[in-house]
Amino acid sequence: MLKRFLTLSLIGLLSACGGGSDSDFNPSISGIRVQSLRYGQTAVIDLAGQFMRNDMVADTGTCTNPSFTAASTPDHAVLNCKVTATGPLPITIKSAAGAVLFTSTLTVLQPQVTLITSKGNIVMALNADLVPTTVDNFLSYVRSGFYQSTLFHRVIAGFVVQGGGYTTGLVKKTGQLAPIVLESKKGLLNTRSTVAMARTNVSDSATSEFFVNLVDNPALDYQSEANPGYAVFGKVVQGMDVVDKIAAVPTATSNGFSDVPISDVTIQFAVQIQ
Repeated sequence: MLKRFLTLSLIGLLSACGGGSDSDFNPSISGIRVQSLRYGQTAVIDLAGQFMRNDMVADTGTCTNPSFTAASTPDHAVLNCKVTATGPLPITIKSAAGAVLFTSTLTVLQPQVTLITSKGNIVMALNADLVPTTVDNFLSYVRSGFYQSTLFHRVIAGFVVQGGGYTTGLVKKTGQLAPIVLESKKGLLNTRSTVAMARTNVSDSATSEFFVNLVDNPALDYQSEANPGYAVFGKVVQGMDVVDKIAAVPTATSNGFSDVPISDVTIQFAVQIQ
């Protein structure tokens, strides 16, 4: 009888001491790995550690609306946030009680876009710091796939190549976003290889069309409120030789448009690569 009592007591003691749950231990973070960190997109950041929980608090500054995904586990947390600025990105992870578990500083690079064209690839670096409205507008078209199968429909040797608004047959592509505010007074100049937004005679009228300057074009820079010029938002960093090939295509007048390449020069796809 005594032996049975001792056995039951031991079982009860073992049950009471059990392994416990992760919530019984303080979370710790040992490292961080970036899956994706691109301007204007949702960041995906992996955290390695122990006993991590979804009630941890992430302070991610300009990477807004941070949250831990449902795929997170006690030893592998996945943090998402929306990247809204370039440059240093301090990150602090705290426990639900406010204890600092981990700090680090990541770097968000200036966005880059590759245009895959029928003449070759063109890589453009975009200046999100100085002209965020213009860059966000352009990236919206890139991410939606709008530029797929659009043309460089206006080519003037010694001046500019322009595209992003028409498809084969000079058909205006539908789906443009609302026109944006002109950001031409930001100190960015229309020099060779820079990229700027095309517009009508109305200042705040740019939508999807853009052009690459083949030479320095100071006449296109901001002069005054009456002559505000054109908003530069990026620069070709690879593939200017491709732009020059496009500039060398013979042109003619077609469907009431002048300076139209006699053979289509197509943007097959546009993708944000950084």
